[in-house]
Amino acid sequence: MISPDVRATRIEAAAVAPLKVLHVYTEHRSKGGAERFAELTMDLSRERGLGIESFTRNSEDLPRNLWGRAQAGLSAIHPRTGLRELAVAVDSFAPDLVHLYDYFPLISPWIAPFCEERGIPVVLHCVHYRLTCPIATHYTRGEVCTRCTGGREHWAVLRNCRDNLPESVTLALHSAITRKFQPLSRHISRFIAPCDFTRQWLARHAGVADTKIQTVMPFVDVPDFPVDPAGGQYVAFAGRFVGEKGIGTLLEAARISKLPVRLSRNQIFPVDVSLPPGVEQVVTRNRTELEEFYRGARMLVMPSEWFETFGLVGAEAMSHGVPVVASRIGALTDLVEDEVDGLLFEPGNAHDLARQMTRLWSDPSLCRTLGGAGRRKVLEYWTVEHYFGRLMEVYQEALAEA
Repeated sequence: MISPDVRATRIEAAAVAPLKVLHVYTEHRSKGGAERFAELTMDLSRERGLGIESFTRNSEDLPRNLWGRAQAGLSAIHPRTGLRELAVAVDSFAPDLVHLYDYFPLISPWIAPFCEERGIPVVLHCVHYRLTCPIATHYTRGEVCTRCTGGREHWAVLRNCRDNLPESVTLALHSAITRKFQPLSRHISRFIAPCDFTRQWLARHAGVADTKIQTVMPFVDVPDFPVDPAGGQYVAFAGRFVGEKGIGTLLEAARISKLPVRLSRNQIFPVDVSLPPGVEQVVTRNRTELEEFYRGARMLVMPSEWFETFGLVGAEAMSHGVPVVASRIGALTDLVEDEVDGLLFEPGNAHDLARQMTRLWSDPSLCRTLGGAGRRKVLEYWTVEHYFGRLMEVYQEALAEA
């Protein structure tokens, strides 16, 4: 173990020299919000003068067959190779702190005790629910599921939550081993939750001390001027066209309401849903195109049927003055205050969603009121300055307590 004198020297050095942070995460084949947010945080940190490097492993490197799945399973459970590679990165960069995101399957949770032995604190950004759910979403078979909490990972196998029994077994085994030996809950210095709902959930169910979990809400780029949402030409949806995002509920609500609906997707995400009349899909290839998509909408709908951890696309739409209609579930109840800066509806209830969509579409005054309140909320809570200030507070807490 590193001596107290060396720890103190490292903290003092970080106070006078640029803080060096190593960002660690797995890049998945379908690149999602976790990877994107890690990249944004690194870019922001560099702009603010921090020394930044990354250590990543890419799922694309694994064969798309049974052997690839086996390799992923072994990597998740057996840490030796990954830790050797991490040791090279740590020795080369000599970070003051490690910022960890989604580690599964190619980065071992034993990264935390490995770094602690070297006097390097680790901050885990909880961009999912992997600490309490083997598949990280608490959503399976078309419903919210919390059966695996409290040491009951066998449910992931019994329900075959990944629709692939070897994968389900691997995930359940990984979760059980992580819970039993606690490489994360015992050795992570600080846990970052993107909203209060996620923080409270982890404090109740993940075996983590409440004092080690901090809420640090994400940031969005705020445009100089909002739009008039009452002039929007369609109801917008942005994200993956999958069950947990509520795509089926939205398509049914579109059929009931007969309102024009446009679905934005990244070009790398596949589409395997049938779109009813009046519903169009738009491929947004970059940030500029996505922002133009937001600004042309009368509202953005977030019909998620899982807890989410924040709801970034909702915050992005709100920054443009576009009101959000969201499911009354999990983190989305932190994102939207019903009847104040957006509207909520019962998760999975297409008729309730259609009612709220029609109400907002038909009431220009309400549309402007909710859109304006949403933008003010963004300016108060979700700016770059607010996010980076809170992030640095967490970093300094971790360094001081290393």
